[in-house]
Amino acid sequence: MEGFKLDNKKRFKTMIGKKAYTFIGTASDEHMRSVSKILNDELNSLKNQSENISDEDAAILIAFNAVSNQLDKQLELDQLKNKMKDEDL
Repeated sequence: MEGFKLDNKKRFKTMIGKKAYTFIGTASDEHMRSVSKILNDELNSLKNQSENISDEDAAILIAFNAVSNQLDKQLELDQLKNKMKDEDL
């Protein structure tokens, strides 16, 4: 895993499962390593729970869970913002 600059963006190379990927973004190497680790941990967990699951199905399940968690966090944040707004009135 390594990162290098590309016009204010970084190219980050990592292994997810058994495949090499290159991601481009502004996040730090530490952030990208953490994301890679979480993805690999979740992928390994799914593979251990269901040995016959395809890589594609595992990726869809991981993505679905990530979007679901993001939606839950956004709803929590919106509720906190509304609560703070109501308390200011």
